[in-house]
Amino acid sequence: MKLSYDPATDSLYIHLTDRPSVDSDEVADGVVLDFDGDGALVGIDVQHASKKTDIRSLALSHLPLRDLQAA
Repeated sequence: MKLSYDPATDSLYIHLTDRPSVDSDEVADGVVLDFDGDGALVGIDVQHASKKTDIRSLALSHLPLRDLQAA
């Protein structure tokens, strides 16, 4: 999983996998789910992210830290 933030558009994208999306569904105002060709969720786009969450901090819990990689 990878998180990407674009300050120019104030969008936070949560990449759940490297598979490309072929379909999208806006499930709430400014929250878009992306799906691959098999209908599996591949990403979450949070538009106007700074208005919906505190993007200045990230808390991780219960992760297998021995396998954690920095990109």
